Amino acid sequence: MKQFKKGDVYIISFAHFFHDIFSSFLAPILPLLIENLGISLSMASFFDIARKIPSLFNPFLGLIAERKDVKYFVILTPAITATSMCLLGVTHSYIIALILLFIAGISATLFHIPSPTMIKIASGKQVGKGMSYFMVGGESARTIGPLIITGAISLWGFSGVYRLIPFGILASIFLYFKLKDFQIEKFDVKKIEKGGTKKILKQVFPFFLILGSYLLFNAGTKMALTLYLPVYLVKHHFSIYEAGISLSILQFFGILGTFFSGHFSDKLGRKNILFISSLGITISMILFIYFNQNALFIILAILGFFLFMIGPVMLSAVSDTNTNQPTFVNSIYMGINFGISSIVVFLVGYFSDIFGLDKVYEICTIFTFLSIFIILFLPIKNKA
Repeated sequence: MKQFKKGDVYIISFAHFFHDIFSSFLAPILPLLIENLGISLSMASFFDIARKIPSLFNPFLGLIAERKDVKYFVILTPAITATSMCLLGVTHSYIIALILLFIAGISATLFHIPSPTMIKIASGKQVGKGMSYFMVGGESARTIGPLIITGAISLWGFSGVYRLIPFGILASIFLYFKLKDFQIEKFDVKKIEKGGTKKILKQVFPFFLILGSYLLFNAGTKMALTLYLPVYLVKHHFSIYEAGISLSILQFFGILGTFFSGHFSDKLGRKNILFISSLGITISMILFIYFNQNALFIILAILGFFLFMIGPVMLSAVSDTNTNQPTFVNSIYMGINFGISSIVVFLVGYFSDIFGLDKVYEICTIFTFLSIFIILFLPIKNKA
């Protein structure tokens, strides 16, 4: 299949939007969780880690997904994620909060393993374009999500956000009727050979080694902004609502970066887009650290554009590996990506307790600049 199937791409991207709206609630409510539970930033970092622990099982789940009707993963997970995230407002226990986020992490893992592979096949030769639509769905959710949750808090209080749960259930019902006739068999284009998994692991190991290094050097900045930005702004005397709006601005312009990066990586080259992104993040972070009181929203808009350019290019590069187990290979990438971010989010929280978020933001900026040199060694096709 070489044709770009808009209908399939749009529905799967829409599913991504439905699911990630509820996933995006953690960052804007993090200052309230810290205050209600009386915890430090280091302890708060385990909230995000709890969500990412299920990613350790990504390769195993990826093998299952190669053999199962994975459309039901995509259908059911918005309801599961919505329920677990919205119940955070009524818990006064740190352990219960961790459990709820762990459940949300399982749900997110089950959604994100098969969906990029489905997008790849539906996109034909325009994989970068398809991944851009898919990522735009996620980034749109993370733009609207903070506004929804802060609006819900203003209406019902933090303890009343459970009233959003029915919307997640309705989203799953909608997706059921849209995807119930989706033929997963179309994606199982080659029979999996005995011992093929070991061969694929050997084949992709050098690729993921360097790719993982690049992700590691960039993860600090992304985690510091997407999770800790509201905490940072509240500490700098912004209100919880201003912090929520700031996060939405960052994510909104991330939509533009996400859309253009995947599309242009097909034409200008994967490495070229990664270089532009890393350099843009570095310059924007310097402006954010030293001039955030003067032009906060403008700087966050520029920063968001460059910060989210990486995602579609990474997914496209993984898709370019061209193996007969694409879902398994994608699950390896997702596992590495979530694993690295879990480690980094703890380190950001831990060192922020010691040195402060301002100093940690400076360190993350340096690492992002250094990631530019890793791009030279990435074993990826520069053009699709």
